[in-house]
Amino acid sequence: MQIGVAGLGAMGASIAARLIEVGHQVTVWNRTAAKTKPLAEAGAKVVTTPTEVANACEAVITILTDGAAIDAVYNGPSGLLFGNVKGKLFIEMSTVPPKVETALAPKARAKGAVFVECPVGGSTTPARQGKLLGLMGAEPADAARAKPILEQLCRKVEHCGPVGAGASMKLAINLPLMVAWQAYGEAFAIARDVGWEPKRLLDLFVESNGANNALKMRADMIVAMLENRDPGPTTFSIANGVKDLRTMIETGESKGATMLATKAALAGFEEANKNGFGGGDGARIPVYWSQRKK
Repeated sequence: MQIGVAGLGAMGASIAARLIEVGHQVTVWNRTAAKTKPLAEAGAKVVTTPTEVANACEAVITILTDGAAIDAVYNGPSGLLFGNVKGKLFIEMSTVPPKVETALAPKARAKGAVFVECPVGGSTTPARQGKLLGLMGAEPADAARAKPILEQLCRKVEHCGPVGAGASMKLAINLPLMVAWQAYGEAFAIARDVGWEPKRLLDLFVESNGANNALKMRADMIVAMLENRDPGPTTFSIANGVKDLRTMIETGESKGATMLATKAALAGFEEANKNGFGGGDGARIPVYWSQRKK
């Protein structure tokens, strides 16, 4: 199948590579052209505008930074919806407020296209393995059309409801993880004067009832950071965490929630980001806060 990917951040690039690996003919575009090179070497066709992606493909996947980027890529003068897209499928996978997706869907439908949102849970490794968690918002017939593609990217695809429901659920499932990173930092700070080596400390936490899957998966990374060693590549950055926490607060408050814990976690992420750690993995938050003193 001819599938396009517009937006080649860490996740978009991993999704494009996965699609190539399972046999699709993939066309890619990215605002920063240099990011297309590894995919070109893997067999992707590279084009210079989003319009060219839509013209070349039966289906297009987007995973972009925020609502402003989505608006530019879809609705700009060389955007995805600029040409004739009647009958084409758009799968929008960004982590954004539900209102962004519900505003975009009618614009795509007005052009005769099919629009599905499907933000995903998981990072670059499960993306490459086809083991993401898909949280789809779509009309039933549109969901059925998108599902064969999404099942090649996801271990599970959950149809959450109409467009907007997927975005809400993505923010909901990510929120406890963001709050937990801040909580682990404060917990490690309490244990600081016990004098344990980092591996012993993380081994204990991983065995405790307070350990979530992210802590278990990133325990070695956290140990490396506590020991001032190279932790390896970033899978989800602190800067992205700031963006998502702000989105969670905005969305929660629009639904009448108070969001106290989320606001506290945002303050922790914002401080680390302001002090130069924005490009680091979210797992650096517990390291930053465990080492910080008043």
